[in-house]
Amino acid sequence: MHQAALLGGMIRDASHYGWEVPQQVPHDWKKMAEAVQNYVKSLNWGHRVQLQDRKVQYFNMKASFVNEHMVRGVAKGGKETLLSAEHIVIATGGRPKYPPHIEGAVEHGITSDDIFWLKESPGKTLVVGASYVALECAGFLTGLGLDTTVMIRSIPLRGFDQQMSSLVTDHMASHGTHFLRGCTPLRVKKLPDNQLQVTWKDLASGREDMDTFNTVLWATGRVPETRSLNLENAGVNTNPESKKILVDAQEATSVPHIYAIGDTAEGRPELTPTAIMAGRLLAQRLCGQSSELMNYDNVPTTVFTPLEYGCVGLSEEEAVARHGEEHVEVYHAHYKPLEFTVAERDASQCYIKMVCLREPPQPVLGLHFLGPNAGEVTQGFALGIKCGASYAQVMQTVGIHPTCAEEVAKLHISKRSGLDPTVTGC
Repeated sequence: MHQAALLGGMIRDASHYGWEVPQQVPHDWKKMAEAVQNYVKSLNWGHRVQLQDRKVQYFNMKASFVNEHMVRGVAKGGKETLLSAEHIVIATGGRPKYPPHIEGAVEHGITSDDIFWLKESPGKTLVVGASYVALECAGFLTGLGLDTTVMIRSIPLRGFDQQMSSLVTDHMASHGTHFLRGCTPLRVKKLPDNQLQVTWKDLASGREDMDTFNTVLWATGRVPETRSLNLENAGVNTNPESKKILVDAQEATSVPHIYAIGDTAEGRPELTPTAIMAGRLLAQRLCGQSSELMNYDNVPTTVFTPLEYGCVGLSEEEAVARHGEEHVEVYHAHYKPLEFTVAERDASQCYIKMVCLREPPQPVLGLHFLGPNAGEVTQGFALGIKCGASYAQVMQTVGIHPTCAEEVAKLHISKRSGLDPTVTGC
């Protein structure tokens, strides 16, 4: 869906390159949704086939613990199966959560899981939340031409670099996404014409306001799928608040032969590639092939907003908190991607910063990239940062011209210098 929205932007750019494109190009939500759903189904089927090819027995059942070595599986028809094992791995993931204390939230709202399965366009949409999921959903809905509003209670992208987060939302706002900042929803009411009337409160003024939407999408966080597992029967300890499973460096729970990986585990990034790698390393350890542990430092990720934000390592705030402002040097640049030039796109939010220790050779603590193909750019530099790259080594790297990634290898202006970081010329 992110790609669908990007294609819409490219269609608008096409006339600048000589393509004769109609002024209004309609988007068919139903066709897009069907294609996405078919792709997801093909992925699921592919996983089933791979399990079968590797002679892994698959049970399509809802599981819960009987004791520390036994699990009960219940099929859709109610048939029960008891399974016992020497080792058990919990990898049930998480799901978006609804705010049950808000009147009408559950009855009339959807989550990010649901939007991919809507048969008709969601129309005018209110996205409640400020997570990367919230901004990604709002971004592609706006990109598809839908009237989209994001309601944020406090700050966007909590846990990410806040300067970058502000640039992300600035770009979204300048391209049509509406923001209600410092607001919290009070209730959702379905009107006779099936529109949803949302009432919210401005936390600063205390004033209430309302508007009507076709769809309300909750993106206020996720909950681990642990509540129905009867973990207490196995003696597995969880965080009382988050309900996530407490694990050690080996992914082991309070019961040494029971493990938890991914979104169910306390303190782990809620990222699919991280869970996959942790699972693969755990499998290798259990089979005696390796003793390597998962390293959760310098895990790269990308927020797939219309202008993508990729990052790896520490944010500027984290680096200053950990090392002190006097020991941190930040190199930065505002740049203009080549693909923005002919199309005359606004590049004011295209920005890069590299957070380093100030002492030579200035080890890189974090890289933050806002621009096209941020995931591709960040993935490449993540390897260098994982290997302990320094600012000096990055500056010795020859850039590939004309790419956005080369701007990373050209960073030479520090925030401390106070000089204008806007890139000019080559």
